[in-house]
Amino acid sequence: MMQLLITRIENEDLEKQVNKLQNNFLKKLPSAAIVLLLLFFTLNVNAQVQKDTIKNISYQKGKEYILGGISVTGLKKFSEETVRVFTGLRIGQVIKLPGDKLTSAIKKLYESKQFSSVDVYLAKMDGNSVYLQFNVLELPQLSDVKLTGLKKGKTKDILKETELKKGVMVTDNLVVTTKNYIIKKYTDKGFLKTKVNLDLKADTTDINTVKMSIHVDKGRKIKIKDIFFKGNKALSDKKLRKAMSNTKEKFIGRFWKGSKYIEENYQTDLESILDKYSRLGYRDARILSDNISWNDDNTININIELEEGRQYRFSEILFVGNKEYTDEELSSLLKIQKGDIYNGAVLKERVQGDGSPNSQDISTLYQNNGFLFSTINAVETKVKNDSITVEIRIREDEKARIRKVTVSGNDKTNDHVIFRELRVKPGDLFSRSAIIRSIREIGQLGFFDQNVTPDVLPDYQNKTTDIDFTVTEKGGSQIELQGGYGGGSFIGTLGLSFNNFSIKDIFNKEAYKPLPMGDGQALSLRLQTSRTFSTYSFSFTEPWLGGKKPKSLSFSVYSSNQYQLNPQTFDVDRSRSLGIIGASVGLGQRLKWPDDYFQLSQTIAYQSFRLKNYGFRVGADVLSQGTLNNLSYSANISRNSAGPSLIFPTYGSEFSFGVKATFPYSLVNNKDYSNLDTEEKYKWLEYYKFNAKGKWYTSFTDKLVLMTNAEMGYLGFYNSELGYSPFERYFVGGDGIAAFQLDGREVVGLRGYENNRLSSIDGGTIYNKFQLELRYSISDAPSASIYTLGFLEAGNSYDNFKTYNPFELKRSAGLGVRIFMPAFGLLGIDFAHGFDPLPGQNVKSGWQTHFIIGRQF
Repeated sequence: MMQLLITRIENEDLEKQVNKLQNNFLKKLPSAAIVLLLLFFTLNVNAQVQKDTIKNISYQKGKEYILGGISVTGLKKFSEETVRVFTGLRIGQVIKLPGDKLTSAIKKLYESKQFSSVDVYLAKMDGNSVYLQFNVLELPQLSDVKLTGLKKGKTKDILKETELKKGVMVTDNLVVTTKNYIIKKYTDKGFLKTKVNLDLKADTTDINTVKMSIHVDKGRKIKIKDIFFKGNKALSDKKLRKAMSNTKEKFIGRFWKGSKYIEENYQTDLESILDKYSRLGYRDARILSDNISWNDDNTININIELEEGRQYRFSEILFVGNKEYTDEELSSLLKIQKGDIYNGAVLKERVQGDGSPNSQDISTLYQNNGFLFSTINAVETKVKNDSITVEIRIREDEKARIRKVTVSGNDKTNDHVIFRELRVKPGDLFSRSAIIRSIREIGQLGFFDQNVTPDVLPDYQNKTTDIDFTVTEKGGSQIELQGGYGGGSFIGTLGLSFNNFSIKDIFNKEAYKPLPMGDGQALSLRLQTSRTFSTYSFSFTEPWLGGKKPKSLSFSVYSSNQYQLNPQTFDVDRSRSLGIIGASVGLGQRLKWPDDYFQLSQTIAYQSFRLKNYGFRVGADVLSQGTLNNLSYSANISRNSAGPSLIFPTYGSEFSFGVKATFPYSLVNNKDYSNLDTEEKYKWLEYYKFNAKGKWYTSFTDKLVLMTNAEMGYLGFYNSELGYSPFERYFVGGDGIAAFQLDGREVVGLRGYENNRLSSIDGGTIYNKFQLELRYSISDAPSASIYTLGFLEAGNSYDNFKTYNPFELKRSAGLGVRIFMPAFGLLGIDFAHGFDPLPGQNVKSGWQTHFIIGRQF
């Protein structure tokens, strides 16, 4: 049977034609034209091949025919019916020879990634019917992979990463990319002589299948022995090596940075060398050559030849086009004087910003005051000898106002909860700082992922802009469910915290999804019980009382009962008990002076301690009957500019100063406290306290942050005859978590020591603590935020001013990790080493492990 080849399209032929066109002609065209022409040639190359190969045939080009049948040859594993399905052609349909439907059928066969070539023949014509024959060449399938030369674990990783698995089609591209991937994987680890041999062999046990064998010879890891520089005079070899942060010489004891050679990192370090020169005024510095030389001990040397050029200095710095601000005001921001060493990088940062939220530069000054459409550029206008004259060219344009502000991405949180935190409002002048502040305030809510994205949509014609804040919600509720055994009984804890609650929808059945949420209120319920005690608590906070101003209202109530336990028999006597009932009401208000980062909060709290045949230690006495009362007022003024995230702040600071006091009953009731019994003496507790805390966050990169902390506290008394209150004392040491405390104590963490052991048994009246904590963010995903930390801490507790010595501190250091999951709060573990002994001991504390469960920020 005579057959006419209608078309043959192979992947390689098509790529060669397109690449040839691209190399010879398309590179000279704009990118849009390139895309259009590539599309044109790809779709029409079939027709061109058909035109050249169809000869001496009696059918009419472009005429419509009926497809009478399809046959397939060259098959090994596939059936003819399978190929027909791949083509998408149907018997009886109308087609043209050549035509788009035939071209589409061939492309579908290639897109199935099962065939390496496809030929189409006109096998027969019967009147107006045509019969086609597809001749295909199937790609072989991979039946087995054997990888040698690596450890078992590494072998599994590579097979997974390269997706080499049974059934995959074996192409030339698969072979090449597999070899290149393995070579790059190990050269990036310093194995510069890595060799990969990949062989394919037919598998005789199955049709059209191959076995693949890969042998990897990593060789030895190649270290950099020396880095040599030539042509450098202004900078020493040592300073240049230091500028290369990723490429280091072999050095015994350097465990934090390897000496392997990675090409990408090396090229980045070459740019760092030039940047180093540029910042010192050598703007013409360049690298003449660089190469690698091998040593006999299987190490390499890097040889870099430089040309430094001359050192330049700033000459005149002129401001052009500025009307809103004077030259003097702009110069104070630029901080560059005539005669300073020329530094192009610093010049750019002072003009256009360094990318940080707190950048102090000229562009930020303009954008903070409405000039959204301003353009500011630094231009070198004159170079004479070693002096460069710079013009700061400013086009101020009109001030822009905000037309519309929207939020998106908040499915649970109501819009008004976000809008009331924003510092940008419709009608306001555009302000970059107000947008950054708005990002921080949204992050401080704790309901959203820290990556809040503002989309600024400027309208150049009307000199307005719209701003849309895109947020990603995370869980606003937390659950605490714990169980354990202690004191001879099981202890169970159930805690529920709803941090984005909506109390107005509490009777709305449709709002329970599963709870009424979205108004930013906080509601907390907690139950802890065992054989020896039970505690119940409830608290609620409304952050915007009335919904119009940032004034918060909070209240809490709690009840606790503890029963006397025999420590020898672990028997519980419920006829002997200590019961506590407490309640508090607090008001908070954001202040506008000294600035709007300040907040004032005030709280009135009451506690009633009821003792029933219960031995309770109060100072040097033991009280078993009676009622103690603790009515106090506290005020706290704080300033919090840390942000943008609650979990991992990267900038700003937190300061607070608090006072807590009771009424001085002993000064007005004319009682002789030296002769009063214990119950009467402590019927109404009296004391005053001062607490001061300060935290600073300093970021080195987006992920590396140093937290510095200093804090102290003091508990005082009104009457020397009564002395210090046995309640409200400080207990220092350990993880800092307070669990079931009955006496209002403040627990101060100092890792590396046992809980509360740095204070006397009754607690201290003075404490101070200092802390450095270096944090590194591993993940900031909404599902789980993770960071590691290393810390140095020092602090101590003192019984009174006579024993107070701020330089007598207990020191510790250690490492830890924190994981924040919205449903469970902050979880973590610390490994800390205490360098000093506990009070009354002469052996240092040593290593301690601390667990953090459910703790907030």
